[in-house]
Amino acid sequence: MATKRKKYAEFLNNQFENLIILTGAGSSVGVGENILIEDISTERKGRLLAQLWDDVSMAITETILNRFCVLVKYDDKYKEKEEDVDLKYIKNLEKLLSLANIARNYVTDVPSEEQKALDIEDIINQIEKIIKVNCTLKLPENAAHSVFIEKITKRKVTLPRVKVFTLNYDTLFEQAGRKKNFTIIDGFSFSHPRTFSGRNFDLDIVSRNSSRVKEEDNFVQKVFHLYKPHGSVDWTKDRNEIIQKDGVENSLMIFPKDSKYESSYEQPYFEMMSRFQQNLRNENVLLICIGFSFSDKHIVTAIIEALEQNPGFQLMVVNKDIYTKSATFISIFEASKKHNNIVLVDELFEDFANHFPDLKSYNQEDAKKIILNLNTTNNE
Repeated sequence: MATKRKKYAEFLNNQFENLIILTGAGSSVGVGENILIEDISTERKGRLLAQLWDDVSMAITETILNRFCVLVKYDDKYKEKEEDVDLKYIKNLEKLLSLANIARNYVTDVPSEEQKALDIEDIINQIEKIIKVNCTLKLPENAAHSVFIEKITKRKVTLPRVKVFTLNYDTLFEQAGRKKNFTIIDGFSFSHPRTFSGRNFDLDIVSRNSSRVKEEDNFVQKVFHLYKPHGSVDWTKDRNEIIQKDGVENSLMIFPKDSKYESSYEQPYFEMMSRFQQNLRNENVLLICIGFSFSDKHIVTAIIEALEQNPGFQLMVVNKDIYTKSATFISIFEASKKHNNIVLVDELFEDFANHFPDLKSYNQEDAKKIILNLNTTNNE
């Protein structure tokens, strides 16, 4: 364990000109604090899609969920034990929603006399509401997000800002940034109401002295870019404007289903995906994928293209049990056979954040070599 961490720390000690982070559900699962709902303390932690299936089952009852699966022709099942007669549904909420979104256009429930007819549209809305509620999280004091943001932004300030792309709907990275007094460039204006424009990603933060003219810009520290290609719990649409604010009722989110590839061509998602592809084409770029399952076609396609077309591209994939070679990781394992610029790390996000090398901070005049501060104690 210690040897593995020393190896990836040495690799990360290289000062890549362009650093891009891509995070999936693995960076949020199990993270969160209790929140107050109608004066009642409720546990709320990041969930995987399979766990959200259980939340849906509890909310609408297992009986109705099973009827809904039959109605929309979702029939993926498995035997929990070899001797079992009854099969159980595979908890694939993404496929269920995909089939439901197709079925709602032409399928009508015809129940028995003692049953109430199911409304496909209504159940889809209930499922999406459950997803949104369970992705509204509060950052705990000891969250790895704060540690991670502090470390990845310790770079020479004249280098491009770190770009964080998260596929999660929650606001854990935003909360971590605010907690540590970071300036987050997220595509929204700094004035209120915070309105979205892709041009805002071209802004940066500099500090000026008393003179109004300066030969070179003095870029401030503690700034990073944040992109959310699948939307966020705190985005909404007000007439023709996209607004970011707390307490949003109708959130702008691409819910898990097959059509999310098509949805990514709408704003603001299109701007996020365009920026992702654009950044992967830069020179001397490192992309670190953390807790990403590689099940999103449009994201994987962009990464594979960068591997094949960009000679200055490096990829690090961080995921617990990555070597189990699950079906979703096939593409990246196949790519690793052809390319020598892929690093696979079997690690949880929290452990990766804690063992990410704590590089020396740069100021504007600092031209010295980065110093790596590694914990060399072998206690694991």
